[in-house]
Amino acid sequence: MQEIKVFGVWGSPFSRRVEIALKMKGLDYEFIEEDLDNKSDHLLMYNPVHKKIPVLVHNGKPVVESSLIMEYIDETWKENGLPLLPTDPYERAQVRFWAKFIDDKMVASVRAALLRRGEDSEKAKEEMEEILKVVESEITKRDLFGGEKLSFLDIIGLFIAYWIPIIQDVGGNYVLTREKFPGIYEWADQLLDDAFIKENLPDKAKLLLMLQARFGVKV
Repeated sequence: MQEIKVFGVWGSPFSRRVEIALKMKGLDYEFIEEDLDNKSDHLLMYNPVHKKIPVLVHNGKPVVESSLIMEYIDETWKENGLPLLPTDPYERAQVRFWAKFIDDKMVASVRAALLRRGEDSEKAKEEMEEILKVVESEITKRDLFGGEKLSFLDIIGLFIAYWIPIIQDVGGNYVLTREKFPGIYEWADQLLDDAFIKENLPDKAKLLLMLQARFGVKV
């Protein structure tokens, strides 16, 4: 009998990626909520290098980093449900490239651009807008970011579709707008209208309150 545990935070886009991937594969798991201000001994033991969530523990063996965990899930349970990643090596490489681009560029720019004020914030907003232009160009090439069906890249992109608009409300700074990025919004509308995705996103009002408390911002 296999044992699957996920150490994460309910409102984290990175934890949610892992849960969505597990549910797409029809897998049962135990979710262990972490307090990021008082991390558990288990989390520190399973991820001693970065000390971050999420961590997937499969039969006692930990896997860290959300995108790597998703790949592990897809490869370990190939026979469960639809594949998350394409089988073609070139297409798989392209998905990995864009997933890394979102995590390395998009995620990194958000806090500086949306949750800070001053000159540095204005520069960060410009940088974030340039990153969004690249994403917009790629998204408009296809129906869903990952292709014609819900896939790995769409799950990674939920950070853009769902979390960024809420973070913008928290900080009162708006870079991602429908007027500037219609392609992203068209993709996001389609993605967030998916019944499975709707069922597996954190409550918006509760998430807004959590982020306000986390970053000490009042709107």
